[in-house]
Amino acid sequence: MIARIAVLGGDGIGPEVVREGAAVLLAVAAKGGHRFELTEALVGGAAIDSTGQPLPEATLALCRSSDAILFGAIGGPKWGPSAPVRPEQGLLALRRELGLFANLRPVTVNPRLAAASPLKAELLAGVDLLVVRELTGGIYFGEKTRTATSASDLCSYSAGEIERVVRVAGKLALGRRKKITSVDKANVLETSRLWREVAERVVKAEFPDCQLEHQLVDSCAMQLVRRPADFDVLVTENMFGDILTDEASVLAGSIGLLPSASLGAGGNGLYEPIHGSAPDIAGRGIANPYGTIMSVAMLLRHSLGLEAEAAAVERAVNAAVAECVLTPDLGGTATTGEAGAAVVRALERASPTP
Repeated sequence: MIARIAVLGGDGIGPEVVREGAAVLLAVAAKGGHRFELTEALVGGAAIDSTGQPLPEATLALCRSSDAILFGAIGGPKWGPSAPVRPEQGLLALRRELGLFANLRPVTVNPRLAAASPLKAELLAGVDLLVVRELTGGIYFGEKTRTATSASDLCSYSAGEIERVVRVAGKLALGRRKKITSVDKANVLETSRLWREVAERVVKAEFPDCQLEHQLVDSCAMQLVRRPADFDVLVTENMFGDILTDEASVLAGSIGLLPSASLGAGGNGLYEPIHGSAPDIAGRGIANPYGTIMSVAMLLRHSLGLEAEAAAVERAVNAAVAECVLTPDLGGTATTGEAGAAVVRALERASPTP
């Protein structure tokens, strides 16, 4: 296979972890006889410093022409919330321009890392959940106003926006335990009442084999740490999904472990770890690259259709963890480069991909 992959390191630890993800992609290509053309481009704060824009036209053009995008992280104190141009605007624009409306965030717990989680080990047994977060609507994209004494952010959703993300969740649930939890705040918000009605209609009509339950977001936040193994596929709006998945990262033991895929109606997608730019540790070589490398596995699976290679990458990460190649966030002493190299070694010594 020949594939074009845009590589956007971004800010802070983003370039450090993406470097390891790119190395894994090249190792997969070499082992499987593929040709992956990796092209780097600026985004976020680095792009602001260079061009004045968080998403330069050249970067957007590269992403449009690529089969997939490997993304690091953006932001930092240099470009704070009050700055007129902010790194986050680049990522939001990229999602909007490419129509990446569904964000997939899987959460599993490696038994060897259970001690890194603040939850009791018995609560973590069997945790295997997937959050499907709507990514291009809601309060993040709504009309915004600001005066010296007041501010507003409009949260709005159309039935069509809800339908398409619920369909993504339904299709994924069919290949899992066929249980969908739709998360909203229907006791307070009109958008949530519409969300609940549409979710009910879509699942009943199109996924009758799936069990659907509705849960208020505050209750869901509590249940994620009380009975996380009960969840299968959760589908929710933009802001709720953002918050809940950061909370869910404690289940795995570190936010540095969790990958994500942002998908649209087209073939390409954007793949990134869910963590931020972590400017406090940037440049120290201690960032955890496993979330980025697991995002590479999702890239191989969802954008390139290479299921065997995706599974091989996931096994290689587990092998590196089994060898106790752990970065400081997991209680280890490995550097970012050492963790990435351990995954590449595990790939290289594994049996050839069928």
